[in-house]
Amino acid sequence: QVRFVESGGGVVQAGGSRRLSCAASGISFSSIHMAWYRQAPGKEREFVARINSSGSTNFADCVKGRFTIDRDNTRNEVYLEMNSLRAEDTATYYCNRAYIPYPYWGQGTQVTVSS
Repeated sequence: QVRFVESGGGVVQAGGSRRLSCAASGISFSSIHMAWYRQAPGKEREFVARINSSGSTNFADCVKGRFTIDRDNTRNEVYLEMNSLRAEDTATYYCNRAYIPYPYWGQGTQVTVSS
């Protein structure tokens, strides 16, 4: 079955960096466009970044220039490198298929940015 396991979250100071990882299983990973999403307390889940199967990327305006996304098709993993973190980046981060997420979500990984 489809499964996503996110990791790498934690507490980081404002201005700092963090690298998140997501291991996917149960999908034909190399042919799937993948994305990172996040959900802050009291807010809806939102798109953060996307990497297509071709390797092309796209970012939400609020993280553009600060976050990068990449993938390793040999490991079925997708990564989110977050730099210049801000308090407003505090959220639980999830990975899933881009454009039309699967109805199966992982537990996410919590990122807390302290000021």
